Amino acid sequence: MYKSIDLFAGIGGIRLGFERAFGDEISTVFVSEWDEYAQKTYKANFKDDFEIAGDITKINETDIPQFDICLAGFPCQAFSLAGKRQGFDDNYKGLCRGTLFLDVARICEADKPKVIFCENVKGLKIHDRGRTFEIIKKTFEDLGYKVFSDVLNSKDFGVPQNRERIYIVAFRNDIAPEKFEFPKSTDDTKRLKDIIEEKPVPAKYYLSDVYMETLRRHKARHAAKGNGFGYEIREWDGIAGAIVCGGMGRERNLLIDKRQKDLTPTTHIKGEVNKEGIRKMTPREWARLQGFPDTFNLPLADVHLYKQFGNSVTVNVIEAIAKQIKEVLDNA
Repeated sequence: MYKSIDLFAGIGGIRLGFERAFGDEISTVFVSEWDEYAQKTYKANFKDDFEIAGDITKINETDIPQFDICLAGFPCQAFSLAGKRQGFDDNYKGLCRGTLFLDVARICEADKPKVIFCENVKGLKIHDRGRTFEIIKKTFEDLGYKVFSDVLNSKDFGVPQNRERIYIVAFRNDIAPEKFEFPKSTDDTKRLKDIIEEKPVPAKYYLSDVYMETLRRHKARHAAKGNGFGYEIREWDGIAGAIVCGGMGRERNLLIDKRQKDLTPTTHIKGEVNKEGIRKMTPREWARLQGFPDTFNLPLADVHLYKQFGNSVTVNVIEAIAKQIKEVLDNA
């Protein structure tokens, strides 16, 4: 039985991928997540006999049970191509998000697990001309680990989402393989029509005509300046753009869906519901874009769910990598 800890756990996407790959051979012994809403979704889906720990910077490493695998999707905002890219100088609520990964190192130094697994934005590799990534790599190497990394795209792993992320796998030197093979594409055939809600979705997901006009003007303004920014309507036979940290950018993944005939507004909107059938995706559709099963409970209001799935990982990609990791551990 491999024991794992789930740091910066979010809603448990990395854990879910590892549980799929390891089956009964993995047990989570510790979870840390500081966002109270993410904690609520996590608790609705994982039944642990311990409480979720909060702020990682306040956790004493000696209070964490012994573990073999460290899962850590440390915050991406500091390194994102979309963000300000301040990296190690990024200050947020008094915490330096860029250095939160050092808490991963601190916790792993105390227990020396067999493997450390991290996920982050693709921009981490080139941030500060590659120096940020080198610091992260060297930190793990100094702890006695051999570090492997690769950028994988979710669209190659059974979900219709163009989402590139960097995955870091660090094996303890005494069990590290000579080389580690990241998984190749498992399924690049999925399209939006495969994840769209089976039944017509409520009117509240349809944009108002006033808002559509605002979006069109906004796009035209940007186009005039030579910028590509603006709303985007996706084809059912196509794939989604990356759903993003914080749940923003819902307008980049709009659909035309004329199945709903009753478009009486149920929320306060300016104007009327648009007549073209333009709607945003639902949280369940976002969940499917990230490889979460339909059995995954969505206990909160939409605003929280969009943020949580935008911040989460693609479970299918994690599962594929975790299978490769398991192979190394089983043969060690």
